[in-house]
Amino acid sequence: MTKTTYRMSTMDLVLRARAMLLVAGSAAVLVSVAGCGKSSQVAPPKPKPTASVHVAVVDGDTGAAVPRARVTIGTQAIRSDRRGLASVSVRGPVRSVTVTAPGFSARTLQTPSGRRLVVRLYKPAAQWTVYGVTPTRVNAQAAIHVRPPFRTVWSRNLYALLEFPAVVADGVAYVWNGSGFLYAISMQDGSIIWRFSAGAKQQDSSPAVVGDVLVAHSKGGRVLVFDKHTGHLLWQRQVGSPIESSPVVIDGVDYFGDWGGTVYALDLRTRRLRWSYHGGCKITASASIARGTLYIGDYCGRLLAFAAKSGKLRFSASAGSPVYGSSAIANGRVYTPSRDSGALVAFTTSGRRLWSVPTGGYVYSAPAVWRGRVYFGSYTGWLYSVSASSGRVLWRGWVGGRISGSPTVVDGVVYAGSFADRIVGFDAGTGHVVFRFPHGYYVAVAGNEGRLLLHSYSGLWAVESR
Repeated sequence: MTKTTYRMSTMDLVLRARAMLLVAGSAAVLVSVAGCGKSSQVAPPKPKPTASVHVAVVDGDTGAAVPRARVTIGTQAIRSDRRGLASVSVRGPVRSVTVTAPGFSARTLQTPSGRRLVVRLYKPAAQWTVYGVTPTRVNAQAAIHVRPPFRTVWSRNLYALLEFPAVVADGVAYVWNGSGFLYAISMQDGSIIWRFSAGAKQQDSSPAVVGDVLVAHSKGGRVLVFDKHTGHLLWQRQVGSPIESSPVVIDGVDYFGDWGGTVYALDLRTRRLRWSYHGGCKITASASIARGTLYIGDYCGRLLAFAAKSGKLRFSASAGSPVYGSSAIANGRVYTPSRDSGALVAFTTSGRRLWSVPTGGYVYSAPAVWRGRVYFGSYTGWLYSVSASSGRVLWRGWVGGRISGSPTVVDGVVYAGSFADRIVGFDAGTGHVVFRFPHGYYVAVAGNEGRLLLHSYSGLWAVESR
């Protein structure tokens, strides 16, 4: 028998491989169908658990509930009730909580812990962010309604002269002392949040709050910019001579003068000078700004006015003697203290001299302007209330000692400190004494809608209405 040998062709090999793949695929389908026999549907994902976040919205200055505030968490938003309470149902972790309310600054809490939150909102109008209250330096706070009689909530000794008042923003007071320390102090309990040493013995200015930063000037000739929350020094700029001007910041530009007689416009964003003007006479006054014009006095007895954007000199007017204190601007007029002539001088905003009120003593005091009246102090110990339009003396109040710092009007009361170590408060309309405090020296008050800060030689007292 003949043995036959069979050799598979290449095509036979390909067809056989395909057949084996088909068989294997069919087996896989059968296994899959057999497995689906137990359940014909895929199990749905487990729903994320729902929980409520409870938010209490309060006025940070007064502690009062804020009704109708909008509380937003993720895509959910709800209004707070009349007690300032809101409960928002959310799924999963809470990444941020944003709260807004009419008349208050918005606030966002990032990744808050816990399901019960207290959110404090602050009214911008009721803050005291700059020396003189406003860029016009009127030294009158119209949005704060705190009047005597008072009760003391806390006091804090800072162990050195307080020549210029604190500024207050979002529950924190910021103040320089005579030992060169800049303090951030809680308005709630007087605790020190942070402090910074400038290395110079005395600082004669107030800082200014601008958003999340604090701008301060140093007698060492430096502009200092801090994170207002932590006190971290973000950057600084040396300008030369000592700076006694308190900052005023408009559209990100800090305006001030120095002892060398130069006026500066420093852009805080670029950290470069927009412009400077060298007048050659010492400047201790702070710049005042209204409607695009900057006004500042110098020791040559001049009131200088500049275009704030360009630095162009608009006019130079004589105040009669060196100008130590800042000018106040209101209703188209500029009120400037003339130190050695012992007078307050009124100008139009174009530089025309209108009137002056002599006192017979040095006038270091920067004026306050409120409801058609101008208030200023003299080294004679008298506080003056005069007509803003004519300069006619309406009343005088005895403070008891030399008045060097600016008087301040809050809720219809004008306060003045004196070298007799006291603060006296007068009814701003009648001149009747409504308040006496047995501590004081240069300046009298600053504060917020909940509390006032009374300033002594080296200490602060937080008081609120009884």
